[in-house]
Amino acid sequence: MTKPISVLIVDDSVAVRTAFSTIINTDPGLTLFGTAQDPFVAVERMRNDLPDAILLDIEMPRMDGLTFLKKIMAQCPVPVIVCSSHSQKGSNAAMTALDLGAAEVLAKPDLTTIEARNRAALRIGQAVRTAVGERPNLSSRGVNTDEGRSDARVSPDKILPHRPAVRKGGATPLVVIGSSTGGPDALRQVLTRLPENAPPIAIVQHMPAEFTGPLARRLNGHCQIEVVEATTGDALQAGCALVAPGDQHLIIHREGRGYVVEVVGGPYVSRHRPSVDVLFRSAAQAAGENAMGMLLTGMGDDGATCLGEIQQCGGYTVAQNEASCVVYGMPRSAVEAGVVDKVAPLTEMSAEIMNWFGGKSRRAG
Repeated sequence: MTKPISVLIVDDSVAVRTAFSTIINTDPGLTLFGTAQDPFVAVERMRNDLPDAILLDIEMPRMDGLTFLKKIMAQCPVPVIVCSSHSQKGSNAAMTALDLGAAEVLAKPDLTTIEARNRAALRIGQAVRTAVGERPNLSSRGVNTDEGRSDARVSPDKILPHRPAVRKGGATPLVVIGSSTGGPDALRQVLTRLPENAPPIAIVQHMPAEFTGPLARRLNGHCQIEVVEATTGDALQAGCALVAPGDQHLIIHREGRGYVVEVVGGPYVSRHRPSVDVLFRSAAQAAGENAMGMLLTGMGDDGATCLGEIQQCGGYTVAQNEASCVVYGMPRSAVEAGVVDKVAPLTEMSAEIMNWFGGKSRRAG
């Protein structure tokens, strides 16, 4: 039997430590390493042994979570999942935590109802397992399946009905990107290498709603292209990337030779909202052979199905290689499904975009 994953909880709130301890203790795949009200106590807890993962608060007395995270990454790297507040300060700190090496950031969960605690339990279990390199056991909890938070899968048909593959002439070249665990840094590496005349880009990054806006703003500050969180009616334009808002699906619609986006709710698809599959299907239907689909690092298989629809329309499909992925899940699923035209390292993804775009532009001219 696989040894349970040991988790250290570091949070100054007694209520949070108690709630998180209950979540860990009731998950058969996890075990509680201990709790600490601040980083100094955490260091004492880890003096003789290390946990497999740490759940870390950011705002704490004596030493803040970001300072502690820096020390962990420098001295004894342990997978760290940061739990941040919903405030702007907390969201910005969460983005910094990802830059410092945190495996994932979670919004401080609502723990006031049984349903909310169940959602928090599933999310924490997923994050811990992913951080230590295991696939999450989504069947270990009795969570409401109507929203797609368990093994019950909802197909993209619930959001956007499937249509036969057709080639779309006369459309503007369009790039769609899907990413999950390790995605914020992967997106930074891809987008910062793109010139101002890059093709329009739409992105789904699996991330809580509180953090997609700060992620877009942070990327925008580093890029030559403009990066913004998408809203319904936004046009997809050259030199601009739109990021799907957390907890909402992103759909692309054709408008003349160009495109506009729609942000919608609805059920989780491929266990996610936003779903990469929904984005990719809409790109296949709107752009056809003028779409390029790219899958970056991430857990699971979201995006693999509808990356195939882009390929069937004559579009170009690319997946990140295993060596450069934080988690080789989504790209692996697409490769194994036979829907990837090229597998490439992360460092070559920007060139893949511009080479494809240049070829499209030459043929159009």
